[in-house]
Amino acid sequence: MIIDALNCSNWSRELFQELRNADVTCIHVTTAVWENGRETLSQLHKWYRWFRQHNDLIMPVTTGADISQAAKLGKTGVVLGFQGSSPIEDDLGMLELFYKLDVRIMQLTYNNASLLGGGCYEPNDGGLTRFGRETIREMNRLGMLIDLSHVGETTCHQAIDASDRPVSITHANPRFMTDIPRSKSADLLKHLADNEGMLGCSLYPLLIGGREVTCEQWCTMIARTVEIMGVDKVGIGTDLVRNQTPQYLDWLRMGRWTHGVDYGASSKPNRDWPIWQDWFQSSLDFPNIVQGLRDIGFNEAETAQIMGENWHRFFTKAFQPQAEQTL
Repeated sequence: MIIDALNCSNWSRELFQELRNADVTCIHVTTAVWENGRETLSQLHKWYRWFRQHNDLIMPVTTGADISQAAKLGKTGVVLGFQGSSPIEDDLGMLELFYKLDVRIMQLTYNNASLLGGGCYEPNDGGLTRFGRETIREMNRLGMLIDLSHVGETTCHQAIDASDRPVSITHANPRFMTDIPRSKSADLLKHLADNEGMLGCSLYPLLIGGREVTCEQWCTMIARTVEIMGVDKVGIGTDLVRNQTPQYLDWLRMGRWTHGVDYGASSKPNRDWPIWQDWFQSSLDFPNIVQGLRDIGFNEAETAQIMGENWHRFFTKAFQPQAEQTL
């Protein structure tokens, strides 16, 4: 079982077929970043059309059982998610509406501070807001997973403590791998694990230190992360980008919040999409990860956990409404 906790590609039938050729069981996809509520509805409907048009290849996932069913049917299950809270605007009620429209994951912030809390690129992280705490409470009730991937350190810690249910970092890496604002400290990862949360380790070149980083080095990072969190709390969130445009990159970095240029984790000389490492260019390269994990000492069962079983278990519980949780 292969589960990718974040894929941000420009989708087409060719890419859906690529997922099947790679035997990817489930992916979490970005349906909105800076979009408002009305714009997000259009993005969601695009996925509804794709589910109809390509139902031989993909299917929606709203429960853990759906992931099992996707595997049984030979399809790739798709979890719809938001990278940021812009879609709910300033209306707590929008969460339930989007949940009923099959959204199952939402980040509290995307790099900048939001109405919910501090982003990872803000010079001062003021922590969770009152609206942020109410949002966490409502997401807990519904069974919508809290994602802290682009969230500031202080807000991350406070969100973990405020949530009655385990939270996730679907796509980020430890700061010991790459010391940039998007990376997470060992203290935060320990706090996440102590509260039964999950980390999806990213393969995005700027988050691993560049395309020169080897598969062995990346897998060694996984091993060090497992030492901090435990093998049952680490998975993969590639942050894979296939066939995206420069315009979409600008949208991710700048949205509508600036009239200037923001480079995010990049820089002016390297403004465009980064070149990916030779050993991971697409989902078809997941076997390189499997082999890399085995080569540095993970056994077959541990490798299977990291490649997807951990996310399957975690999503199964996370997507259940709170009323359905057993004591």
